Amino acid sequence: MADVVQYRLERMVDELDDLERRGIFTRAEISEIVKQRRKFEYRLKRPSPLKQDFLAYIEYESQLDELRRLRRKAVSSVQSGDEKKKKKKKSVSDYAGVAKIVEIYRLATRRFKGDISLWFKYLEFCRQKRNGRMKKVLAQVIRFHPKVAEVWIYAAAWEFDRNLNVAAARALMQNGLRVCPSSEDLWVEYLRMELTYLNKLKARRVALGEGEGSLVREKKSVEDEQWKAENKELFIVDVFKEKGSNVLQAIYGGAIEALPSSFDLRRRFLEILEATDLAHSDDIRNTILSDLKRDFSSDPEYWNWLARLEMSGCLSVEFANPQMQKAIQVFEEGLQIVTSSSMFEMYIKFLMEAIERSNGDDDEISPSSGEFISHLINVFENADGTGCLTEELANDYVSLYLKLGRTDDALKLAENLCSGKFAGSAKLWLSRVSIETGSLSSNSTPSKADLQSVFELLSNALKKVPIAESESLWLMAFKFFAEQRKYFDKLVEMSILSVAKGNNGSEPVFSLASLVLKLVHQAKGIHSAREIYKRFLALPRPGLVLYKDCIEIETNLASQGDKDSLRNVRKLYDSAVGSYSQDVELWKDYYSLETQMGTSETANGVYWRARKTLKESADFVVGS
Repeated sequence: MADVVQYRLERMVDELDDLERRGIFTRAEISEIVKQRRKFEYRLKRPSPLKQDFLAYIEYESQLDELRRLRRKAVSSVQSGDEKKKKKKKSVSDYAGVAKIVEIYRLATRRFKGDISLWFKYLEFCRQKRNGRMKKVLAQVIRFHPKVAEVWIYAAAWEFDRNLNVAAARALMQNGLRVCPSSEDLWVEYLRMELTYLNKLKARRVALGEGEGSLVREKKSVEDEQWKAENKELFIVDVFKEKGSNVLQAIYGGAIEALPSSFDLRRRFLEILEATDLAHSDDIRNTILSDLKRDFSSDPEYWNWLARLEMSGCLSVEFANPQMQKAIQVFEEGLQIVTSSSMFEMYIKFLMEAIERSNGDDDEISPSSGEFISHLINVFENADGTGCLTEELANDYVSLYLKLGRTDDALKLAENLCSGKFAGSAKLWLSRVSIETGSLSSNSTPSKADLQSVFELLSNALKKVPIAESESLWLMAFKFFAEQRKYFDKLVEMSILSVAKGNNGSEPVFSLASLVLKLVHQAKGIHSAREIYKRFLALPRPGLVLYKDCIEIETNLASQGDKDSLRNVRKLYDSAVGSYSQDVELWKDYYSLETQMGTSETANGVYWRARKTLKESADFVVGS
């Protein structure tokens, strides 16, 4: 290894001597360069060098070459005329830096052939430095990564833009499409390249005084278009527009044959057509739209896209606007073909966006949106009637009435939904209870009948909503009855029954027992909290979250000198490690407690119990 490194360093002697002779680097700086290069060379000669080793070396050499360039420029600026002419001639050090980086890239890509990002870094370096190696590197990356469409696009773009070789670029694109026929980007970029080439030919013809304009579509007034339509005989179809039309149709035909199920590909082709001035563009547009409807009419995304296409360029979002009406007709037609929840979601989202735009910066829905609102409510009703109303849509339905200030309608709707297919929806129950309690908030002291009514409503909701989704409801219930001891205690009893029924042995995302414990501790103190957590822990399979919360409460008191709490926290840890014996962090916490509040004997006891109990005892590392 040392011999190879020394050999590579000796090959740099001419470069380094030239740098010193020209006054670009001092001898001390050159010594530091040799030291850094030796370090990097040894890293590359390890049995298994990392990609980062190569990249770090490249970064160092890139910065060094940039510094060389700046120093050379500074040295040249202070020299006399004769010296400048002499120094203008390039020497070995002017080429060595780039050559060195190319060599590192070559070694890196040879070792990490499958890393496409590394290859692209190499290509970009060759493109920027124009060192004449681009063709060779492109051939290598194509050989190793023929299935990567971006490689073919990059190679074709270089031939087209930098090498000005249209034939080679076209050949690369066509070869890429044979190897990667399912690449949407490759088809689109091929079309862009061919149209760009035709546009360049068109521009050249204009420069020679043989024509005018380009293939880029220009906006024309209605009067201009009408005059052109009335004087068709005065116009001859431009040969380049005709060729562009033929090219687009040919590539489009090949693309949909290769990717018949790609909606996005056809949408992108249509966008290119809209931005380009081609012959028969209206016919081609109608063909693409017809193909889209034929192949994607069962996809809600197609109808959503088509409706929004009708609104393109529309400045007014009034309900009566012709473009808006066309967009609504598209959605209505789509619902006749695809009656699904996702279709209604897109339709409703479209209408809500239109209402927001018509309202401007105002968060409230203005009365001027009346036609939109009526139509939106009809769509919600249609979704409900066809069985396509999802929980999210149902919640939006209720929210709409609340935004409109129609509280009674919102409450009636929420009641119907909560008593039907959404009986287990936490969101809808939350909306319903919020509306009910909101009507009582104006009263400083709710009556007994009101309190009983709200409690029964919440009890009904908490029984129907799955415990894993009911956190917001429990929080609302305890908050509402925080000052009502009778109902607070009833909620606590309900929670114990709910935990007992819903305990299936798995650790839930939401721990009801922990929530109730914290609330009781805040409201009634430590004695009541101990009674509650003992009842929860007596249930089958208490959760680890509950154990940790009980331990935290007792540990805080024990740190203040409460001996009863220290005994209790030890009992809790013993019980917890009995149920969760393989939890390493739990054992570490137990050991930490004993080292801080116990004795060395009790700490050692916990340590050896953990080492004996844990299957992976090596994971139990204590100390620093």
